[in-house]
Amino acid sequence: MANPDITMYYFEQNRYIPNHPYLPALHYKRAMENKEENIEKVFHLNNWKNSWTNGVFPYHHYHSNAHEVLGIKKGSALLQIGGEGGSKLIVKHGDILLLPAGTGHKKLSASPDFEVVGAYPNGVEYNLKKDVEEDLEGVQEEIENAVFPVADPVYGESGPLAKMWRKK
Repeated sequence: MANPDITMYYFEQNRYIPNHPYLPALHYKRAMENKEENIEKVFHLNNWKNSWTNGVFPYHHYHSNAHEVLGIKKGSALLQIGGEGGSKLIVKHGDILLLPAGTGHKKLSASPDFEVVGAYPNGVEYNLKKDVEEDLEGVQEEIENAVFPVADPVYGESGPLAKMWRKK
């Protein structure tokens, strides 16, 4: 697989969405195009597990204790990442979206066939936090301590993630 066209997004805290203090969200465009049926298998091979297949919630939310990868298996959607003032992006089948712990995301609209595969480094059990004040308490430490991935979910140990994400 050739390296994809990658867009990086950095966000500061937005209302009650903390976002990650230094890791960017990554949008790999067309990374799994024409290989969508293998997304989950590829994630598992690179130790991104505890996977599920569904959609994206239609409200701002984040996971403070886990990084998340979303592989667009079918259809397309307009997502907002980074919270209410964040970036709006169109994701299409074959795209991969890597969200560092704390990064807000929400589905604004989607095609009827929109389907996503989600997974987490080492199969971490993820939590679910919303854009509300009470969910913000204590999350910075969880975000900082989220299990750091050993491998890029698509390209393995020498993939773009190794260059674009650095432990502090």
